[in-house]
Amino acid sequence: MPAEWEPHERTWMAFPRSNATFGTEDSASLHNARTAWAHVANTIARYEPVTMIANPNQGRFAIELLHSDVSVIELPIDDAWLRDSGPTFTLGAQQLGASEWVFNGWGAQDWATWDSDALLASSIAHESGAEVRHSALTNEGGGIHVDGVGTVLLTDTVQLDPRRNPQWSREQVEVEIHAQLGTTRAIWLPRGLTRDYEAFGTSGHVDIVATFVRPGLVAAHSQRDPNHPDFEVTKELIALLRASTDASGNVLEVIEVPAPTVLVVDGLCVDYSYINHYVGNGFVVVGTFDDPRDEEAIEIVSRLYPGRTIEAVDGRAIFRHGGGVHCITQQQPRVSP
Repeated sequence: MPAEWEPHERTWMAFPRSNATFGTEDSASLHNARTAWAHVANTIARYEPVTMIANPNQGRFAIELLHSDVSVIELPIDDAWLRDSGPTFTLGAQQLGASEWVFNGWGAQDWATWDSDALLASSIAHESGAEVRHSALTNEGGGIHVDGVGTVLLTDTVQLDPRRNPQWSREQVEVEIHAQLGTTRAIWLPRGLTRDYEAFGTSGHVDIVATFVRPGLVAAHSQRDPNHPDFEVTKELIALLRASTDASGNVLEVIEVPAPTVLVVDGLCVDYSYINHYVGNGFVVVGTFDDPRDEEAIEIVSRLYPGRTIEAVDGRAIFRHGGGVHCITQQQPRVSP
């Protein structure tokens, strides 16, 4: 699996449909979600091709909000977190591959449906011309991050979740992950952020906690306020990362990215995170939160990705439904000629 910062052929996304996550067809919440998803797609389309998947007979709603250079195709979907329900693209010898994980609604959560999303990875792989590899592991794209040269980040509460993989050991998970992604070294984090274990959470996706910026360098979410439950969580995770080595045997360097100052929204602790950004061809899309830390975070991200344009979008409109910019996008790597 190439690193996210390597060249893309395109970005794949899915258009929100009415469900427990977004609300009914005529609701303000669904309209706001569709507007937010479309803004991300239109932003990315200035840099690379974007394909938006809409539920059958809903493509016209997507077209109303999307720029003309965003492609729209109709396929059955349950939700719109394509990082998780879509395939994980890989590259072979001049061949595009796609790992199709088992998808069961983030551990068969009681609000989720996944009859269509469980089949979506194969459908996208077919549309892209990728060679599909079916995996027996229940996993999602937001549950992994790779450096492109052998190292993968995982979390105990995702890959070892008894609602996902009840019979799998850590060793068995690693064997399958390495076989699918071409990695050789797994770094396990014990958990994710606190809010991610509430309703509409993923039970600990790594892509809201830490991400490779380049081999040997990780950016990590840092909660600075001791009144937030993630204060201790992120201290533990950052210490673990700093004590870890990658596939080349190098000790990881960790850059801390402070969490926004807001602690609670609608009575629940937030998991707003600048780590959940998306890197593409010459750009980085970063969710911001109308927060005093936005400017600092953008400056840090700009230093981490020199030469790329930083595009800020309103992350609150996406996080309101359970994720961020990275969660709604999936890169298809470019195959070298």
